[in-house]
Amino acid sequence: MRAAVITALTGPDAVELRERPEPAPEPHQVLIDVHYAGVTFPDVLQTRGLYQRRPDLPFPPGWEVSGVVRADAGGFRAGDRVAAMPMTGGFAETVAVDGSMVFPLPDGLPLDKAAALPLNYLTAHFALTRRAQLKKGETVLVHGAAGGLGTAACQLAAAYGARVVAVVSTPEKGEVARAAGAQDAVPVDGFRDEVRRLTRGRGVDVVVDPVGGDRFTDSLRSLTREGRLLVLGFTGGEIPTVKVNRLLLTNTSVLGVASAEFWATEPDYPRRQWRDLLPLIESGAIDPQLGPLFALQDAAAAIRELDERRAAGRVLIRTR
Repeated sequence: MRAAVITALTGPDAVELRERPEPAPEPHQVLIDVHYAGVTFPDVLQTRGLYQRRPDLPFPPGWEVSGVVRADAGGFRAGDRVAAMPMTGGFAETVAVDGSMVFPLPDGLPLDKAAALPLNYLTAHFALTRRAQLKKGETVLVHGAAGGLGTAACQLAAAYGARVVAVVSTPEKGEVARAAGAQDAVPVDGFRDEVRRLTRGRGVDVVVDPVGGDRFTDSLRSLTREGRLLVLGFTGGEIPTVKVNRLLLTNTSVLGVASAEFWATEPDYPRRQWRDLLPLIESGAIDPQLGPLFALQDAAAAIRELDERRAAGRVLIRTR
């Protein structure tokens, strides 16, 4: 089979198309013929050896895929259309995935959109429902709102009845965030003042922050009393620190969101999450915003799209 593999930990340019043996599935795994793979920020990190998971080189990255089940396994039948989270290995024509990370698709959902669902929407669901305990009528501020995780957070928060304020770097990305359910879009520079204006000084209940960096302090200052700041990552490159006296003064919370680590300890949880999401997928309440599409041989360029912050909407790789 063909696969795009990381050959050195020097960045996206070290990703090359190679022939590899097809995986031999273990009894608990489902063999999937991949049609599309979603490109995610962990893929960017893995090209530099900066992610917690460090398989031996060379290896194919790829956290999420969609495709067709090859043979009966894990409660699925040959020919079933599925989405799946292999965590690594998705940038290939075939992948073996733990059955707990394979999800049935509604009839009519295109496979390209299916590939854009698992990692970001399950992570956003975990963040908003489990960690933040989001309530209808609350206000949610989303950083990186035009990216894959950002658009997922916007859509889910809106579907759960929250008001969504998107933080974006360009007007074009603001339109992507609005299409994903944000009622308002504010620029990165000066977002705290804009939040204060939009909420009439009250602040927001929840901040979704996959960026970190120097905007973190203003995110804390944007919270209302008993607000919650969700830490999902540090795409900005810098890991911020918290002066905890600020938490004490306003009874605010900073909450870590480590979905993959949680799934490792509760392997049945992703399937339960997917059942919660299916009605929203079927109704169109959540509908991934798609960005550029790349061929498998152009996987390095697809990863660069995220690495260089050009992507608006989900970047996908078509494998067949």
